[in-house]
Amino acid sequence: MYSILDIDLDYFNLAKDPIRALRHLLHWASRPVDFVVERHSHAFQRWKRRFRAGRIPAPSHILHVDEHHDMMDERANTNIGNVMYQAMRTWPRCKVHWLIQQPIDSPAMWLTDATWKSLRRRFSRGPIIPPDWPRPDIVSVCTSPAFLPSTLRQGLLEVVQMFRGANSEERTAEPPHAQRISSRFACAGR
Repeated sequence: MYSILDIDLDYFNLAKDPIRALRHLLHWASRPVDFVVERHSHAFQRWKRRFRAGRIPAPSHILHVDEHHDMMDERANTNIGNVMYQAMRTWPRCKVHWLIQQPIDSPAMWLTDATWKSLRRRFSRGPIIPPDWPRPDIVSVCTSPAFLPSTLRQGLLEVVQMFRGANSEERTAEPPHAQRISSRFACAGR
């Protein structure tokens, strides 16, 4: 069994106390954050590189902590809107739990009936981590600067930095200009 904790900071847009909620989640993980990227598709590429290099087995579980389910299309190329679809396609036994307080929609709205029928048994959603969900072997964080007010993002990144380990990949894909992105883009479409 191999588990990934996949955190997109835009999840915390609607949290009552975002800093506390992120700390709670990272304490639950009981391991350091492995890497921080700007876009979800970058996290997926890192997972796949580790898998192809033989550094990790095929993931059996992904806890997807995100404002969006990321199953918005079936395109062959990975993009920020189809990362979970790509993960479930790449690893056909992998289960995904979308941790969400109030789902904005459902993957069934975006995927063909046949695709959704083939994936739905491995996809769950809800406001709590399932009790039998395994603790993660990898923790990745996506900053999503266009979907998060910069002040909130900076506060959350300070928490993430406290949970970075000595073995974490030091490169953070947060470009210097991302800190200047206005919060008016926080609600822009993906």
